[in-house]
Amino acid sequence: MALQEGFTSRLGLAMGVGIAVASLLSGCSSSVSAPTTSPSVSSENNGSYSRNRPLQCSQLVGKKIQASVIGLPTTGAIVTAATVVAATDAGPASIGEYCLVSGNIMPVDPTAPNIEFQLGLPNAWNEKVLMLGGGGFDGSIPPVNSNTPNGAVDGSVPLARGYAVFASDSGHQDTSNGGGPFSVNQEAYLNFMGDALKKTHDAALFLVKEFYGVRRVKQSYFAGGSTGGRESLTVIQRWPEDWDGAIALYPAWDFTALTLMQLTATEAFAAPGAFLDSAKRGVLYSAALAACDMLDGVADGLISNVQGCQATFDPTSVRCAGGADTGDTCLSDAQLAALNTMNSPLLFNFELASGETSYPGYNVFVADTGIPSTNPYEFYVTLLALGSVQPAFPVTGSMMFDGQISDSFIRYTVMDDPTFDSLTFNTSSPGPFAQRVSYLSSLDAVITDLTPFAAKGGKLLMAHGTADLTVSTRATEYYFARMQAVMDTDNVATFVRFYEIPGLQHAFSTVFNAAWDNLTALEGWVEQGIDPAMNQTVTDTLGVPGRTRPLCLYPTYPKYNGSGDVNVASSFTCVVP
Repeated sequence: MALQEGFTSRLGLAMGVGIAVASLLSGCSSSVSAPTTSPSVSSENNGSYSRNRPLQCSQLVGKKIQASVIGLPTTGAIVTAATVVAATDAGPASIGEYCLVSGNIMPVDPTAPNIEFQLGLPNAWNEKVLMLGGGGFDGSIPPVNSNTPNGAVDGSVPLARGYAVFASDSGHQDTSNGGGPFSVNQEAYLNFMGDALKKTHDAALFLVKEFYGVRRVKQSYFAGGSTGGRESLTVIQRWPEDWDGAIALYPAWDFTALTLMQLTATEAFAAPGAFLDSAKRGVLYSAALAACDMLDGVADGLISNVQGCQATFDPTSVRCAGGADTGDTCLSDAQLAALNTMNSPLLFNFELASGETSYPGYNVFVADTGIPSTNPYEFYVTLLALGSVQPAFPVTGSMMFDGQISDSFIRYTVMDDPTFDSLTFNTSSPGPFAQRVSYLSSLDAVITDLTPFAAKGGKLLMAHGTADLTVSTRATEYYFARMQAVMDTDNVATFVRFYEIPGLQHAFSTVFNAAWDNLTALEGWVEQGIDPAMNQTVTDTLGVPGRTRPLCLYPTYPKYNGSGDVNVASSFTCVVP
């Protein structure tokens, strides 16, 4: 797979979904028989169905879905294409023959775009469904043959496991200009913030039942990272009856507050003299490693004890004498100030309907911010950190991704003014735009009482890299803590597992590029009662390819036992800082 294809799959699908391991192939025939399945295969009723006979792939073309089938207002949906995709032979990543369905869900507002979706219906169906979340501002359909976020190292994608897999573009078809122009349309933005998830789910489930001739499915799962992580939390917050389990990696749950924080960091690095070139970033990271690498018991190139590092490492140790920029061996006061802004919480001096009063800073002093490296993936790590070009207006694709997203959010979603210089926006006190920003925050995935989802037996897996500079690791810690405060710690422990992964940036890392069979972990917990609390392993695919670590529940981290292979998970134990 080409490098660009890998990045597009992983970043575009979830700002975090794993690299797709199989290309979408065109079919060699016009129809395929669906397998015979039991018409009653689940204790979870997803609606009655009038047939007991499966359909051919070609019979789905032109099929209409009435608006009454979909749980939110639409003007119905239609299948625009259905094509047989031949089986692939790629070892563990092989995918059997399936029917690839494309469709449109039509809006109520005629000026709003359709929701475009796709659905993969495998011939060897396991009687389960999985929805994949998107990334960034969405605007394109995640490939249904993709993996879950940072998924299984062997590339065994859900479609290959027999899942009927579906995804949508969230209701617009545009990734240009940061992806935000669609958001000036109210229905389109509501779709992006969650409504498209329910609409797509209901349309896809209707087609699954039609195709396989069943009344119910055994289990329904959702998997996403970043925006997809927010979407994962959204579906179990708003429609818990639809889902049995969810995977939410590095979730942008408080999207409005997050984009304000992203813009705050962008404005800081746009200041004169504040931007760091890659050499200076390398100096900072090397100093952090020197101070903190051994805090986990071994020099392994990973800062695993993040809390200990934050208490130990003094960034001013790399300050240029006198504070002026004297070259690439040190950091100036202006550069340290920008980093401190990114490390510190953004306090809001106005009321947000979401209830948020701040957004936490990032673990920027322990992260790879885009250091000198020969690894080709460092380009993407750099983009998701500080970018390769100093922030300015107008924004370009080489500038930090935080700035690209927040610029589009401000100019289109907030201001409806494409010409507005986003770098002049006051993120803590937006003045006449405070009411608009407050309303937008009401659409975020901020519900922390997940009692209905827990009561039906639903399970949630959350994970976040400690070096994420796009969505703050601390924000996910806050969400988890709020769940515990609202629902009680013991209750949360019955249905949520939250892990942190040292060294992982946002979806990617050249330090520790994590791969974890999160879907098997979720299946085991939901379907067999196998608790994934202490038996999970995460594999590095780029930093030291093949090395493993135990996947530790927050707030624990992997500490070396003092003996054994430093590249093997069994040589480490999860401990409290």
